[in-house]
Amino acid sequence: MTRHFTNNHIQEIDSAFKFIDLFAGVGGIRLGFQQAFKSKSSFVFSSEIDKFAKVTYEANYGETPHGDITRIAPKDIPSFDILLGGFPCQPFSNAGLKKGFDDTRGTLFFDIARIVEFHKPKVVFLENVKGFRNHDKGNTFKVVKKTLEDLGYKVFAEVLNAKHFGVPQNRERIYIIGFLDHDVNFEFPNPLNKEVKLGDILEDKVDDKYTISDKLWAGHQRRKIEHKAKGNGFGYCIFNEESPYTSTISARYYKDGSEILIEQKDKNPRKLSPKEAGRLQGFPEDFKIVVSDTQAYRQFGNSVAVPVIDALAKNIFKEINK
Repeated sequence: MTRHFTNNHIQEIDSAFKFIDLFAGVGGIRLGFQQAFKSKSSFVFSSEIDKFAKVTYEANYGETPHGDITRIAPKDIPSFDILLGGFPCQPFSNAGLKKGFDDTRGTLFFDIARIVEFHKPKVVFLENVKGFRNHDKGNTFKVVKKTLEDLGYKVFAEVLNAKHFGVPQNRERIYIIGFLDHDVNFEFPNPLNKEVKLGDILEDKVDDKYTISDKLWAGHQRRKIEHKAKGNGFGYCIFNEESPYTSTISARYYKDGSEILIEQKDKNPRKLSPKEAGRLQGFPEDFKIVVSDTQAYRQFGNSVAVPVIDALAKNIFKEINK
């Protein structure tokens, strides 16, 4: 049985909360907030540097994101209430706690910080890989947290796993949320305890082009044996309809599909189709894929698990509506 995610977001311009979407990708974070806030959300600005992601974003949201955020002055961004940003984790030079705000210069987080300093939104919502918390012995996270605190925010941070929120994927990400209102006592959402399995998101019929070639399959098996001999666990991962969840889908999935291969009877395993990759991240059925398979895999691998964002956004909505 196939379970489909539906896109129930409503957008109205005259809404209670204005959002900006930075490092927007294909708008996964936006989608989660639109689903949670419904008619109480309007997006007044978005920014994304990748030309293919911009095409997908425009097809789904009817607007083309602005380009390189490092070249956009905060005064040129309309006023807003909530900042969303799944920012890249670049190395922080001289990361430590001595220089505070100055420590973030030369990184893309600085561009978030200067926009926050200028506009002072009610909420700052940031997402990054799980390892961000321990990057540079924890200094990177400390600098980001302290920078937000110095700008007047009460900061909450937690690692959540997508497999606890209704998608069959083991995907851990850190969420950093800052509130200008220090009376807020934000609580991260509890796991949904919703049983899912990989079969819920698999298509009934998939083109044979997604079945990997004999040469690639032989290469995967050979490398797995070599890795095992060296005592490490690297190599392909294979799943079937009954699997409770897959490995984390990444932006490199287009290369060989090794992190998530689907078992097939009497055939080589196959890659997920782009549609399935979108479902694995909780994207709705009506989300338009308008780019090549290669770009679609990169875009979904770089994106977020939408149901996790939805759960977080619902809790944020409760807090700021109190």
